[in-house]
Amino acid sequence: MHWPGHGTTTEDVERIALGEALSLGENAWHRIGKSHERLSRYLEEQRLIYGVTTGYGPLADTLVGGDYSEALQRNLIAHLSAGVGEPLSQEQTRATMAARISALGLGASGISPSALNQLLRCLNAGALPVVPAMGTVGASGDLTPLAHIAGALMGKGWIRHANGGAEPAAEVLERLGLKPLEPAGKDAIALVNGTSAMTGIAALNDRLAERALRWSTLITVAHAQALRGRREAWHSAFGELRPHPGQKKLHRWLAILDDAPPDAMTDEGQVSTDALHQLSAPIQDPYSLRCAPQLLGAVADQIDWHTQTVTTELNSVTDNPVLPDTFDQALHGGNFYGQHVALASDALANAVITLAVHAERRIARLANPRLNQDLPAFLTGSETGLNSGFMGAQVTASALLAEMRTQAAPASIQSIPTNGDNQDVVTMGTIGARRTHHLLALLYRLLAIDALMAVQALELRAEPDLRSQATAQMMVWVRAHSPLLTSDRALSEDIEKTADAMRCPWTLPAHLALSNQVD
Repeated sequence: MHWPGHGTTTEDVERIALGEALSLGENAWHRIGKSHERLSRYLEEQRLIYGVTTGYGPLADTLVGGDYSEALQRNLIAHLSAGVGEPLSQEQTRATMAARISALGLGASGISPSALNQLLRCLNAGALPVVPAMGTVGASGDLTPLAHIAGALMGKGWIRHANGGAEPAAEVLERLGLKPLEPAGKDAIALVNGTSAMTGIAALNDRLAERALRWSTLITVAHAQALRGRREAWHSAFGELRPHPGQKKLHRWLAILDDAPPDAMTDEGQVSTDALHQLSAPIQDPYSLRCAPQLLGAVADQIDWHTQTVTTELNSVTDNPVLPDTFDQALHGGNFYGQHVALASDALANAVITLAVHAERRIARLANPRLNQDLPAFLTGSETGLNSGFMGAQVTASALLAEMRTQAAPASIQSIPTNGDNQDVVTMGTIGARRTHHLLALLYRLLAIDALMAVQALELRAEPDLRSQATAQMMVWVRAHSPLLTSDRALSEDIEKTADAMRCPWTLPAHLALSNQVD
């Protein structure tokens, strides 16, 4: 992938996280070089620059002369390399590295081209630093995880190379023909002082949430077909009367996935003035079907806001100090502060849990013989009672939703002063992004159970005329990952395999792209 150094999208980050190589354009390298030249001139002029000619944090009252410059940069990486816990996944690490390259590529950070090139070469070689997940409060950026990345570039710590196990970083660099980075000037602080871990993980969350919404929409259509739902409530007129962008989008998506715009309901005769008459069924469906455009549409709006916020952050200079080419001075401020991403991640977490609530209710309706329009209890394939069908899978769905709800507390309000009260308000943005990533993993398992049951219901209904082209394609796709449940069997592997396939953009069935026609 070739980046000009601006215009980075969450889709770009996801592709790089999944293995695509990255290169920076000539204009980006020009900006980076000019920025480094400005820094070099400021150093020759003996200007006061935080973290370059001073100590760090509350120790910024210590002036550090040029003779100590390299030691100052090395010590920054050393003292910040204090992360703990399980490491970030390889995808999260690649996304973090990509987000940092995007920010530094804007050319206002003063990093040396050689230092940035070391980061880029390691990313493209699949030499991924081992980055402990815990240790950042998302205030002065993601100091701790980025320090572990910078340390690996210096030959410190550990690197996983080519999907292998962790090896000493120095050995991997030597094998790749790379000399350990010797940071100078503003190299170290430019590498670590930014929001790139929370932003990279949030970019992955953004794409996962968008796909989850599309899956939820398609599965809702399958439920409506299996339960002979009344699609009058999905009519686009409702979106025109209540024109939230997400709701209008969902009316369009539902119409495409259901093959045709829904018609008004068919009357069952005139209302008599002198008698009571029992209809064969209520004239309205339960909310899980009737309110699908409103529920899923609100989620769509939250995802769109998250996309906008994260995209802006990906294309921002997020370190301190900054060296803009429009102002001949190193400016000291707080662009490293991750509040935007923190709030967006928390909002996305709420939307993800909302999708899970909807999926669990759809599952419960299909499982219940009193509510599933004469389908077998728990969608058993044969001999109900001897076989229990999806009974166990429904319990798992309930447990997944409960686990998600226990993690619903927002991270962005959990500020704890630290750093000698220099960081007296902090964002916890990376904790929020990591939490949302975990919630999405749980959601996809719920959606996998939902999809397996929706396809089972359509097959048990055995009425092909009820199915749209999209749901027919969905049935083929699901059956490629899980066979029809004719008698009881363990479903754990089916659920995990289906969930993994649903998460991956490269394995999606064609029907989920139909909605691109109207986005």
